[in-house]
Amino acid sequence: MSWFKRMALATVATAALMGTASAEVVYNRANSGEPETLDTHKTSTVQEAHILRDMLEGLVTYNAKGEAVPGQAEKWEISDDGKTYRFTLRDGIKWSNGDPVKASDFVYSYRRIMDPATGAKYANILYPIAGSEKANKGQGKIEDIGVKAVDDKTLEIRLEQATPYFLELLTHQTSLPVHQASVEKFGKDFVKPGNMVSNGAYKLAEFVPNSHIKLVKNENYYGAKDVKIDTVNYFPNSDFSAMVRRYEAGELDTTDDLPADQMKSLKERFKDQVKLGPWLGTWFLVVNSSKPPFNDVRVRQALSTGLDREFIAEQIWGQTMQPGYSFMPPGVGNAGAPAYMANKDASPIEREDKAKALLKEAGFGPGKPLKVEIRYNTTDNNRNTVIAVAEQWKQLGVDTTFVNTDGKTHFAHLRDGGDFDIARYGWIADYSDPSNFLFLVKSDNKGFNYGKYNNPEFDGLLNQAATELDLKKRAEMLHKAEAILMKDMPWIPVMYYGKSQLISPKIKGFVQNTRGVYPSRFLSKTQ
Repeated sequence: MSWFKRMALATVATAALMGTASAEVVYNRANSGEPETLDTHKTSTVQEAHILRDMLEGLVTYNAKGEAVPGQAEKWEISDDGKTYRFTLRDGIKWSNGDPVKASDFVYSYRRIMDPATGAKYANILYPIAGSEKANKGQGKIEDIGVKAVDDKTLEIRLEQATPYFLELLTHQTSLPVHQASVEKFGKDFVKPGNMVSNGAYKLAEFVPNSHIKLVKNENYYGAKDVKIDTVNYFPNSDFSAMVRRYEAGELDTTDDLPADQMKSLKERFKDQVKLGPWLGTWFLVVNSSKPPFNDVRVRQALSTGLDREFIAEQIWGQTMQPGYSFMPPGVGNAGAPAYMANKDASPIEREDKAKALLKEAGFGPGKPLKVEIRYNTTDNNRNTVIAVAEQWKQLGVDTTFVNTDGKTHFAHLRDGGDFDIARYGWIADYSDPSNFLFLVKSDNKGFNYGKYNNPEFDGLLNQAATELDLKKRAEMLHKAEAILMKDMPWIPVMYYGKSQLISPKIKGFVQNTRGVYPSRFLSKTQ
């Protein structure tokens, strides 16, 4: 085949993928990372969640505003003590292959994620379900967790204790169901195109690593008649500048992030197509407090105190992020004001002097510099941030080196217990409650406590708060727990997240929200 013919065929294939060769409505959507998995029980990243929420729907889901609304369940009843939820499924709901969706599908799914053999790193988010923690830790039977199919349309969930955020928790990707017959037939390959069966607005058509994921409309979805977009193409890209170029060329309809150092020029070029808004999350540097010298609290405090967060947020991130001085961002539900770190209101010079003094107490100085290696997932914004951090630490006498990998490799390294000194990490709230932040560093949280932080007083406050029904007393306990973190500094908060995107005028129905969720089924596109 000649070079010309090969190029012609490639052009036609690309045009078909981009939606220019047919009348179907195609949404080309950037995604700032390659998914490691599409198994809802093994997923943990925001990039995976976007895709999974398009394909699958839980009992409760998000609307266009990021609010929790009925999903596969049309209604629910809650017992007077707040410990039992009875969900009634919608009439006639189906999987993409035509099988009826039954209450037993959710029983199977909740049991599967709690089964230790599944290896779900995120199972603990569902520990409020009665018996689930014991089952997940191999101390109880999977069959005994508090999930029961009363009949095909009725699901009952029992909790260990009343949990004020439980319904919103069910919007998380860990509560998305899997199709039992497909899992049992295909094993780990049940997530491949042709094998994966979904119950949401879309179904999986193609998954080409490092290229794209193609979703097509699921005609068996109960709300299919209201879904305006036929095909959604997700394009993974951690190079935000390249993402902008593809958007400008018309190859993308939306981006899910922007190069912060170009924000001024982006606003000038694209004007109101640039969408900026708050996002309920924190950008961290996780410290491996299980190994010297980072097990010395003075070292961790010095590294935190020596950061000029205002400079990073303003100069590196173009004010799309806010300086972060607490573990949780302001505005988290069921909480008061955050517990801020010491020296929050000191000047940069005062903080630098304090940091140098702490390092000196810990045995470091001009003749013995502290050596630090930062691991981070490669994006323009992350690279610029860690370089700025290293420059600021250099003023304290700290020598910094870097290890950078793609996002999939980076997060897998952390989840699998890989070694590191300091690692970049970001946390976006799964539900708006302090527990969804503080649980990350609980000593028994093997899936997320990457730096192996262990403080019995902190753990005790979280355990106590978990059984406290008085929301005011509970908030006070969790405030004390956060204050311990701001003293021990196992994770160094650097910034509070903001969301920055480019949204084409062709895309209608986009609503900026603090949860950062933008389901494709609520969007439409003009040609």
